[in-house]
Amino acid sequence: QVHVVESGGGLVQAGGSLRLSCAASGRTLRTYTLSWFRQAPGKEREFVAGIDWSGRSPAYADSVNGRFTITRDNAKNTVYLQMSSLTPEDTAVYYCAGCNSDYVLRFDSLYDVWGQGTQVTVSS
Repeated sequence: QVHVVESGGGLVQAGGSLRLSCAASGRTLRTYTLSWFRQAPGKEREFVAGIDWSGRSPAYADSVNGRFTITRDNAKNTVYLQMSSLTPEDTAVYYCAGCNSDYVLRFDSLYDVWGQGTQVTVSS
């Protein structure tokens, strides 16, 4: 069983940066793709970024491509989401999720491991 715990959320001004961390545990972790999703008030949960177990094939939503960077440190069992040039539209609860896949999947229904989420608020 894989478990994930997010950290690093907070309040930041528009144009600022934040780094989220997702600490994962579990015997099969190395076969898991780990991704970030987010859900803003009144909106559906959406894919933000994901990375396969090798760390060589990250994927991003169009809305964050070029501003966010996802990386993975398998030695520390941690995935990071570096967020830059933040806008108020990035305000949401950010969730780390995992699935046993060789590829990054963009549909949240395909993920079987979820964290509790961390709030990111960007003020204008």
